[in-house]
Amino acid sequence: MRVELQEVSKGLALPTTSLAYSSGEAVVAVAETEQRPTVLGLIASGRMRSATGHVLIDGREDAATLRRRVALVDAPAVSDPAPDVTVAGVTAEELMFAGRTATPIAVRRWLDAAGFGDLARVPIGDVPARERIALLLELTALRAGVEGIVLVSPDRHGGDPVEWMQLADDIAARGMAVLVIAGEAAASLLRLSSPAATPQPAPVPEPVEGPEPVEGPEPAPVPEPVEGSEPAPVPEPVEGPQHHPSDLFGIQSAEGAECATRRESSAVITEETESRTSEPEHPVTAGTDPSTGSGTDPSTRSGTEAEHPGSGPEEGEDQR
Repeated sequence: MRVELQEVSKGLALPTTSLAYSSGEAVVAVAETEQRPTVLGLIASGRMRSATGHVLIDGREDAATLRRRVALVDAPAVSDPAPDVTVAGVTAEELMFAGRTATPIAVRRWLDAAGFGDLARVPIGDVPARERIALLLELTALRAGVEGIVLVSPDRHGGDPVEWMQLADDIAARGMAVLVIAGEAAASLLRLSSPAATPQPAPVPEPVEGPEPVEGPEPAPVPEPVEGSEPAPVPEPVEGPQHHPSDLFGIQSAEGAECATRRESSAVITEETESRTSEPEHPVTAGTDPSTGSGTDPSTRSGTEAEHPGSGPEEGEDQR
């Protein structure tokens, strides 16, 4: 079964709305304000005519078939049980609608089998949200010919929206078409808690095997040193001429200037001494005695030189 609402509205009570729900799934529709959820539930179950749009069941408009096959559950002021009625009283009424025995014993047995035996004497208005919704859904599913359920404003009872949405999914898993009408807050929480909203970790890529490394040529062996060979001697650095720091910049100190003057004076004296020694004071002529200046017989001089060979001019003086 598939039910479609195509741009339906009902004045100020319901703005233009479009939705669809089908067998085997539970769908959430958002409706705010106090009356809007109930109005939408009445139209979606074929119990109210919309001002605009169309309501289709399996592709055609048939309000009677829609009312017979879709049940309206817990709609405020329409199908919700009175808050002071006990769970046993609500169960007896629903068993009667389903065409089953509604005696106290039958009611007690059904409650025990469904897991609600402890709540038999508790007013339905005091039952926690999860147990209340679970009880009403199970009782509605007993009705003959019912293939769809419209659950109105379950969030008004409090509790965790995820819990009562799980109950709706369980009923839909039995082949029912379920429409849940709730407020924006509950719908947002359900969207965040849905598996589709939970980010899945990215798959880890498998490592790609690269090409095997190509073996290169082996390195050439290092020659071993030959024993007995001594390393070549390292030449010692040649020391250059030392310069006075002042000479580097063309500056002479007072002491350097004095030394230079002394060297120049010594050179002049040496030159004069050499010149005086090399030149004789008196010229020597043939036959003249160099000591007296008088003439001397060469033969006499020769005899004298022969007797006194060391009295002649010294060898060093001839050289000078």
